[in-house]
Amino acid sequence: MNQESRFPDVMLLAAGLGTRLRPLTETLPKPLVPVAGVPLIERVMASAQAEGAKRFVANAHYRADQLLAHFGGLLKVSREEHLLGTGGGVKQALPMLHSDPILVMNTDAFWLPGADTPLARMLARYQGGNEVVLLCVHPRHATGFGRSHDFCLAPDGRITYDYGAPVIYAGVALVGKSLFAGTPDGAFALTDLFETARERDELHGTVLDAPWFHVGDPKALAATEKLLGA
Repeated sequence: MNQESRFPDVMLLAAGLGTRLRPLTETLPKPLVPVAGVPLIERVMASAQAEGAKRFVANAHYRADQLLAHFGGLLKVSREEHLLGTGGGVKQALPMLHSDPILVMNTDAFWLPGADTPLARMLARYQGGNEVVLLCVHPRHATGFGRSHDFCLAPDGRITYDYGAPVIYAGVALVGKSLFAGTPDGAFALTDLFETARERDELHGTVLDAPWFHVGDPKALAATEKLLGA
């Protein structure tokens, strides 16, 4: 993709129940849980805005009215009557997303704005079609992640399970809308599409060169706030 093109629209995955962040999510949707005083979703958006993102769409299910009220109509929201999973949630929101490709971002992980420009590298790497580009992070740069790694990143940028440097999926994917053709109606996982792309040798990654914070539970939240000096 030409980096001079309009920056892709961003799909924010915000519909989950956030059960691992209880008791905070008993009164708040997970994306609004504050991290050093700033809601998670705003931290994710700030990272993308620092590189040029302007249009955002979020899916919402659990406490959707609170998410709508927080942004006062400034954020487009795709409401889910029933949870559609990460893949089904994006598919339902496609008519609201004007660009092709789109960036899909989890709302429970972030890096600090200006610490790196990984989205630009993802855009430069993307070749179109059904290729998928994932943002990855080396475990040494990760806070709040429980597993050793998710994938391996080969020297040529291909994502594998057994060749290359161990990396964590950093919760950002660059995908074309055609990737959703033929997918089921209803709930399905975005990772299913990643796996299909890997089998086609069309799953690639770029590496975040900055600290990355995954806020999945209260312990991770406390660790992140400590590192942020809160």
